Amino acid sequence: MEKRPIIAFDFASKQAIEKFLTYFPNEEKLFVKIGMELFYQEGPAIVTFLREQGHDIFLDLKLHDIPNTVQKAMRGIAKLGVKITNVHAAGGIEMMQVAKRGLIEGTEDKQAIPELIAVTQLTSTSEKQMHEDQLITVSLKESVLHYAKITEKAGLDGVVCSAHEVEQIHQTTNNAFICLTPGIRPQGASIGDQKRVMTPAKAREIGSNYIVIGRPITQAEDPYQSYLQIKKEWNGDA
Repeated sequence: MEKRPIIAFDFASKQAIEKFLTYFPNEEKLFVKIGMELFYQEGPAIVTFLREQGHDIFLDLKLHDIPNTVQKAMRGIAKLGVKITNVHAAGGIEMMQVAKRGLIEGTEDKQAIPELIAVTQLTSTSEKQMHEDQLITVSLKESVLHYAKITEKAGLDGVVCSAHEVEQIHQTTNNAFICLTPGIRPQGASIGDQKRVMTPAKAREIGSNYIVIGRPITQAEDPYQSYLQIKKEWNGDA
């Protein structure tokens, strides 16, 4: 089955999305990421709008709160029919467990339960920042692997991580454990505010299950052609 890169819809409004989608043929069904910026401006209606057009959604809200609050929030998210959503692994095992429970409780009959993954360390975080800002004294890789292990222990489906950590995470977790990797950039593209990046072809080689790409597509002169090229690289056809 052909894999689709997840397009980061880091737009400020529905109008911006509608304009972006005019570059794509109607029959091209996308997998898109809705993050805080867009969701907090447009609310759940933007998820409904995109789903009605046949697009799949990764709802990237990174929940991190007391377990009871996260569980109730996940019940509501489940009703939106997204494919993937997430929490922060730093919230702990109990919080992650009840987040999964909330998704199960909120999913309607005959609907698929969304995949639930946890953020390890943001791809914008350097080891120096982790040491100084979070007072975590182990290496960045050790921190990521620890978060992956407790995410697996909590019963979640996988993690958000840098592509540079994928191989070791797969080695230390079960075969079905998902690694979703942002910070993907085609060869020669600007890395922007990301610090740990990788090309689509390399991410495929090392075993990323999903990749997220934003500006190289959304800010391209021809977004559709850029998307097709990245999809080819991701599927090993380039």
